Amino acid sequence: DPRLEGWPLMSSPFPTTFIIGTYIYFVTSLGPKLMENKKPFELRQIMAFYNFSVVALSLYMTYEFLMSGWATGYSFRCDIVDYSRSPTALRMVRTCWLYYFSKFIELLDTIFFVLRKKNNQVTFLHVFHHSIMPWTWWFGVKFAAGSGLGTFHALLNCIVHVVMYTYYGICSLGPAYHKYLWWKKYMTTIQLVQFILVTGHIGQIYIMDDCPYQYPIFMFIIWLYGSMFLVLFLHFWYHAYTKGQRLPKMSRNGISKDQ
Repeated sequence: DPRLEGWPLMSSPFPTTFIIGTYIYFVTSLGPKLMENKKPFELRQIMAFYNFSVVALSLYMTYEFLMSGWATGYSFRCDIVDYSRSPTALRMVRTCWLYYFSKFIELLDTIFFVLRKKNNQVTFLHVFHHSIMPWTWWFGVKFAAGSGLGTFHALLNCIVHVVMYTYYGICSLGPAYHKYLWWKKYMTTIQLVQFILVTGHIGQIYIMDDCPYQYPIFMFIIWLYGSMFLVLFLHFWYHAYTKGQRLPKMSRNGISKDQ
């Protein structure tokens, strides 16, 4: 997409790949080794600021996604990429890039786990989720920023993150505020609904006649992503709730975030 010429991190996928590779190496190997003989960091105030900042950012991105398409003309069906330079199209491009960049900010979730020596929470599901999102979204932004078919899952994810990071922000304020977290049990349900909606929405591409979406491969990737995480979260739900094998409190993305 020529509209992204000169934008940060958009020249090639290698900077993104390097950042993600460094992240994986740090949270799975280097970080735990560095912290092995050290006391865990407290980080309560930093984490409170971080969580509520992500809430604010997610609210802003939700608004921008709505104003650049979802509340101004998208049909929830065959909404293809608008490559024009209209104000609305360019607003969607900026929002897509910001969403992509926000995935790097969210890598701090795992960094905090490592610095607080919560290494049992650095699981495959958590690391895979945080790694695959910025990498796949680089290609989405580079080639197809601005379609309803390609951004519905991002809009939903921003809405879900407003709820989730509000929850984690309250958690990080300390035990005195945990009495306000009676809705904890609904967190996994919210994520399951998210992936069901994503999979259902993108699945329309296989039953719609003559939808001229410019990059069908992205539709398959989004469907595969939604389906895969739906299965992973259902697996977590089964073991954590149905079988009664509850993980430690304050779970996130199938990973506990014990404050």
